[in-house]
Amino acid sequence: MPGVGKIVAASIISNVPELGYITNKQASSLIGVAPITRESGRQKGKRMIQGGRAQVRTVLYMAMMSAIQCNSIFKATYERLLAAGKPKKVAIVACMRKMVVILNSMLRDGVMWDKDSVKN
Repeated sequence: MPGVGKIVAASIISNVPELGYITNKQASSLIGVAPITRESGRQKGKRMIQGGRAQVRTVLYMAMMSAIQCNSIFKATYERLLAAGKPKKVAIVACMRKMVVILNSMLRDGVMWDKDSVKN
């Protein structure tokens, strides 16, 4: 996948060996890029990311900074979120979650990157 280099691949393989054997929701929660709601009764809170494996999340953040520039799928998603009024960091984390879901699906199905098979 454009934006995922040797360092990211090695980090994901060594720190998240479950990837490819779990659901997309579990994968994003495991890495810590899933939005967790903070609500109780009538109290409405913001959704935040928390928990997960911080080392992988840090590596994915840097990979996403690169992928936004060289991968048309993530660039379009990032720009769409910014146009919708999302803060930049929220848009980057949403793209990170999309990357985790795509990588999990690629590992599960045993396929290589194909930008035509990815939905925006």
